[in-house]
Amino acid sequence: MYCKNCGQQIDDNAAFCTNCGFAKNTGNKYCPNCGKEIIPGAAVCTNCGFALAQNAPVTDAAALSGQKEKLIAGLLGIFLGGLGIHNFYLGFNKRALIQLLVTLLTCGFGGSVMGIWGLIEGIFYLIGKEGYTADANGVPLK
Repeated sequence: MYCKNCGQQIDDNAAFCTNCGFAKNTGNKYCPNCGKEIIPGAAVCTNCGFALAQNAPVTDAAALSGQKEKLIAGLLGIFLGGLGIHNFYLGFNKRALIQLLVTLLTCGFGGSVMGIWGLIEGIFYLIGKEGYTADANGVPLK
């Protein structure tokens, strides 16, 4: 399997791409089957013929009803980012757990690094930077 955001090969069991941090099956720049760049809006990959219908934005009313808010994600990242609270809120549990454990297991000393990481992610969520516009399930933030 290949990351649909950066095109790097990722493990089938991975929850997110270790190269770019995108959640599995999010992004629409590269074919998840062969990793080659795709034409925006294409129905199939021109390289391998893989159906790309799953690249369409999420429009399911049930999925959108559970949308998370980017303002909340951003503020949680800015103020509680060292504890990974914003990532727990968005469903990125592995990343959140790493932030929380680094902060706690270093008796707070690692918290400054995790706090900077959270601050940056919080700002990215607020400004809608590419890669920071959806939750872990690929549902866009409102």
